[in-house]
Amino acid sequence: MLRTLTWTDPRLRIGLLVLFALAVLPVAWYLGSPLFLNQTVNEALPSAPAAQVGRAPTGAAALRSGQFNAIDGLHKGEGTAAIYRQPDGGFVLRLDPFQVTNGPDLYVYLSGYPAPTDSAQLHQAGAVEVARLKGNIGSQNYELPANVDLSQFRSVVIYCKQFNVVFSTAALVTATS
Repeated sequence: MLRTLTWTDPRLRIGLLVLFALAVLPVAWYLGSPLFLNQTVNEALPSAPAAQVGRAPTGAAALRSGQFNAIDGLHKGEGTAAIYRQPDGGFVLRLDPFQVTNGPDLYVYLSGYPAPTDSAQLHQAGAVEVARLKGNIGSQNYELPANVDLSQFRSVVIYCKQFNVVFSTAALVTATS
């Protein structure tokens, strides 16, 4: 004999609970796991080739640098962002030592705004997406586009594209030797 399920039937309640859990748990993991999982990167600063014809090898020269800071109680960054001129004339952005609260979809940006705290400020004075953040902890390098005009940018920003949230900024100043 067939039995009709009603809202008071425990089998229906358990079945709906299982379906709800199957739908919600993957989303909760995707959104929450970056808060307690870390990705560590340890890259050396690129340097000149050991043997250059007619020249002694030289290292990269820092042009501008700044310290990362906290945006709020949840979005925090520490460490230094520095832009180096490579011996070949190219530019490298180095984050070292670096640590930021992890999150989904984090990217590194250069911004014309001195210390943006939201998406509008990040883009207000012009912004360039450098690359996806390699890791939330450790030393890392990012090659900057050859045509970038560094005089147009006043900060390095760690930005979550998915939620349009600034995680940390480093206001850039002229580096001192």
